[in-house]
Amino acid sequence: MLEHYISVGQHRMRCGYTTGTCAAGAARAAAEALLTGSFPHGVTVETPAGISVLLEPENMAQGPDWAACGVRKDGGDDCDATNGALIMATVFRTDDGIQIDGGQGVGRVTRPGLNQPVGAAAINQVPRQMIEAQVRQALSEAKADCGMRVVISVPEGEAIAAKTFNPRLGIEGGISILGSTGIVRPMSRKALVDTTRVEMEVHRAEGVSDLLMTPGNYGADFAANRLGLDMRRAVQCSNFIGEALDNAANLGFSSVLLVGHVGKLCKLAAGITDTHSRTADGRREVFVTHAALCGGDGALLRRLYEAATTDASLELLNQAGLSEAVLNSIAHAVGETLAHRAGKMNAQAIFFSASAGLSAMTDGAAELLKKHTQL
Repeated sequence: MLEHYISVGQHRMRCGYTTGTCAAGAARAAAEALLTGSFPHGVTVETPAGISVLLEPENMAQGPDWAACGVRKDGGDDCDATNGALIMATVFRTDDGIQIDGGQGVGRVTRPGLNQPVGAAAINQVPRQMIEAQVRQALSEAKADCGMRVVISVPEGEAIAAKTFNPRLGIEGGISILGSTGIVRPMSRKALVDTTRVEMEVHRAEGVSDLLMTPGNYGADFAANRLGLDMRRAVQCSNFIGEALDNAANLGFSSVLLVGHVGKLCKLAAGITDTHSRTADGRREVFVTHAALCGGDGALLRRLYEAATTDASLELLNQAGLSEAVLNSIAHAVGETLAHRAGKMNAQAIFFSASAGLSAMTDGAAELLKKHTQL
């Protein structure tokens, strides 16, 4: 177990190591076994982050011209779907050079815009470099005059991949072997933002210029089932709307249409672009402010301030006959925040609620809505 810790907020959290580090360690142990006839008890991989990781090989096997073993993924305190997965490496002696490919449970790239070309195993560049470096080191220490073919596999990879974004990214048949630093730092925010950007890169490489974005499944379901939108050009950004807009603008999208629940998107009216409740809330303040701007009396403002949910606030506004005016006022403020963050890119939003369905939209959203409606 890796004993490396970082501070995240008020917590001390343990780091883990990536599938790429596991693959490199497994390849090193298998290469040593093929060259010397015995498996090492452990191998040390120096990660790109500068942190050394001691790995213990398991599931060891070998034959006349091959050897195989695995290393189990340890995600530390940022456990994702791959935590505990066995990452296997099987090595074969060749005449020269080092070849790296994926086997069972490692996905294949089927769409352009990813780290590897279409048809290649979904083993990213840095893990490939780490695997090659470990195998070359084993060859050098054994003074071996040959090459090696390395096949990385994940016995449970196909089942694990169903719990990840891989199918949506065009990676089929298994998981990706990832890790730009070799170390898993327990900061899921970066992982989510990076995953959204990769999805955007895939869409952009396919020629998409108008992007549909939802915070999560709730918004995606409403966009698909209630608005009839084409979800093939959609990404989910979780709570990190601001960073998603930054990435979309940097990648050259012409427009972004954001579809989400009013309880989340109303926060944008206060300039809040990370909508996680741990970062900021502001919903009641937004409703109170815009109700006041629309002529709500003191008693209504007090009830709005005390309302437990956004739907409760909407019901109060309905009773006061101010629902449409307030939602339009909030939508206008949301539009200002989106315009400020998106720069030259056209960014618009559509809100819905469980009780009312489609609730409001920013000024330019109707035009973008036409571009995403299924024909």
